[in-house]
Amino acid sequence: MTTKENLRNIAIIAHVDHGKTTLVDAMLKQSHVFRSNEQVEERVMDSGDLERERGITILSKNTSILYNGIKINIVDTPGHADFGGEVERVLNMVDGVLLLVDAFEGPMPQTKYVLRKALEQKLKPIVVINKIDRPDQRVDDVYDEVLELFMELDADDDQLDFPVIYATARDGVAKHEMDDEADNLEALMETIVKEIPAPRGDEEGPLQMMITTLEADEYVGRVAIGRIIRGKAKVNQNVVIINGDQEVKAKIGKVFVYQGLSRVETPEAGVGEIVALTGLGDVSIGYTVADAENPEALPSINIDEPTLSMTFGVNTSPFAGREGQFVTSRHIRDRLFKEVETNVALRVEETDSADVFKVSGRGELHLSILIEQMRREGYELQVGKPEVVYKTINGQKCEPIENLTVEVPQEYMGAVMESLGTRKADLQNMTEVSGYMRMQFTIPARGLIGFRGELLTNTKGNGIMNHVFHGYVPYKGDIPGRSRGSLVAFEQGETTGYGIYTLQDRGTMFIAPGQQVYEGMIVGENSREMDIDINPCKQKHVSNMRTSSSDEAIRLVPPRILSLEQALEYINDDELVEVTPENIRLRKAILDHTARGRAAKNARKQS
Repeated sequence: MTTKENLRNIAIIAHVDHGKTTLVDAMLKQSHVFRSNEQVEERVMDSGDLERERGITILSKNTSILYNGIKINIVDTPGHADFGGEVERVLNMVDGVLLLVDAFEGPMPQTKYVLRKALEQKLKPIVVINKIDRPDQRVDDVYDEVLELFMELDADDDQLDFPVIYATARDGVAKHEMDDEADNLEALMETIVKEIPAPRGDEEGPLQMMITTLEADEYVGRVAIGRIIRGKAKVNQNVVIINGDQEVKAKIGKVFVYQGLSRVETPEAGVGEIVALTGLGDVSIGYTVADAENPEALPSINIDEPTLSMTFGVNTSPFAGREGQFVTSRHIRDRLFKEVETNVALRVEETDSADVFKVSGRGELHLSILIEQMRREGYELQVGKPEVVYKTINGQKCEPIENLTVEVPQEYMGAVMESLGTRKADLQNMTEVSGYMRMQFTIPARGLIGFRGELLTNTKGNGIMNHVFHGYVPYKGDIPGRSRGSLVAFEQGETTGYGIYTLQDRGTMFIAPGQQVYEGMIVGENSREMDIDINPCKQKHVSNMRTSSSDEAIRLVPPRILSLEQALEYINDDELVEVTPENIRLRKAILDHTARGRAAKNARKQS
């Protein structure tokens, strides 16, 4: 067995917004990956436009730094529960984890989720308490909470004896004790080298590597990324790709290793190294790359099942094809099946209709990010209301349940608890943290649909919520849906200020003057519970009669503009969201007023 003393593999795991990507930035800068005179963007690891806009990591990223001649491979992982599939597979590539915890917030739902996965794989943890410069930091309490979390997750004695580093990632400072003087990350680097075990394996044995990440390259095709478990990977080496019982011969094209933010070509790489291989053909995540003479498969990666599904279909509105570049079912089908190759937590199924696909994922954010990416790439589609994925366990209908953490100022606590009560949430714990009440619930996944907007309304924008998948429990009964109806346009045309003005007292409008609308398009929310057909395109008729008020300027209330996530949360079962590169519109599934009334009558008869 060979031990690679000059190599360490670590993943950085944490709850969303606790500073993972900022810490990696600081480590890259201090290890001179960038030249001192080079202008570098902040959060260099968040390379996607959506990641930068939202301040979240969606895809795991690989990089490496050198410290005293030792190469440290670092994997930056997503912090949001909906991208847990990314976390699960990258943990297969490392020997230890940096668990980053905010010095004020302490361990949050996602911290618990990713830590459980890391402890199950017997990885060595280093706890980094970040943001110690916050005026409201409570470092001692947070340390106790982390220790309790380790004990709750049945950490073994070695894992419980975790080293702790105190850091301010934004300033690039880390120290062993709060009172220490420090102006760099030396304490963190030392601890990684000392505490994280060096990779071990049989370097002379036959090659074994699990593909844990895929990237597409327009010049060389698919790039397979993973860690070499045994043997060496060499340029032009004959290998076998193993997928279950199937074995396909292939030849390695090029071998790359990570050096800073770049991939560097190398003639061969050995045990423990994280590599990128080209030339392997039609491979997928979870496949084993093995020696051609002695092919042996590695245990497959176990990914949690999707909990939420939506229908993706061809846009059938009167405005179809006006704004998008890719509008046919073939375009949408090809794009969805391409996404499945790299997005391991996603499932795509064909339905009875050739124009509609059922897409299942880990949560609303997981699916809405895919829709947003497709929209930016020029796709036009319509999507249905998110629905949870039910399972039958021991003959009983079961549904996914989530652990929900809500933080609100005390004065809004009653309204939030009342709202969650109707959504079948059960209160598990309640603590006060610096004037905020932190409440922990278990809630059916379907009870969370539409809750984020309601929380922000009930708390005047002061509420914070986080949730993570807990498991399946027996069906908890019906949850009431949206309590207000829709305002639906009954003809096609251009909206007018006068038309909207006359309808303002009916409810909240989603449109402004000068917008094109069509029959069956949802243009607002009714203040009552039924749907109403309205005409926002109404013109003011000219007459020779004048009144004292006829020429007064009309005052319009600004429309409520829904984001993609808000639109998905808002719609009812008989409604769709039309998504194009330029617009997000809400519409009824059946556009014709008469046909819609007939369908509603038939539905009432059957129920």
